[in-house]
Amino acid sequence: MTDASGDIPQIYLISPPDFDLSGFPDRLAACLDRVPVGCVRLALASHDEDRICRAADALREVTHARDVALVIDNHALLVERLGLDGVHLTDGARSVRTMRKSLDADAIVGAFCATSRHDGMSAAEAGADYVSFGPVGGMTLGDGRRAELDTFQWWSEMIEVPVVAEGALDAELVRSLAPHTDFLGLGEEIWRTDDPAETLAGLVAALR
Repeated sequence: MTDASGDIPQIYLISPPDFDLSGFPDRLAACLDRVPVGCVRLALASHDEDRICRAADALREVTHARDVALVIDNHALLVERLGLDGVHLTDGARSVRTMRKSLDADAIVGAFCATSRHDGMSAAEAGADYVSFGPVGGMTLGDGRRAELDTFQWWSEMIEVPVVAEGALDAELVRSLAPHTDFLGLGEEIWRTDDPAETLAGLVAALR
């Protein structure tokens, strides 16, 4: 997983917190076949190990057939066991150094740092391959705080580690963030629509 190196941001797809294994892999495949995607994240809310493993197996078949990296939320012990490409940590910088040491050197270690620049810098210094900030759009859940545009402007000027912007993105936010972020994290913005691949293509078009 590499940054966009000054080009338009790459797309980073985030799975829904719950999905039907009989249909979601095909919807994901349609998205990957429609637009270039840099990474997919399995972000199930479930703590059922069997369900997580079956979902990971299904998504790995789709992503690896298209040479797209697949990371998983938090469950680092499943990365090597299931042949995944890495882990996305949701506790800021706290676990990055440990995961960096325990996983294969080639494994991706990402860190979600919400709106905290300090956590982002700490995660980068601890060896994170990317740092994610969000939500960037308005949401009624959580504490209402947003990762503002100036965070991404500052990061792109000061820090070399790739940055992901995620959470409640729309076409206007995509356009404003494009010059300042390496990846755009898209999840429910597309999955809740009738045609996720078409919605994704529309958001990508806003980059041009």
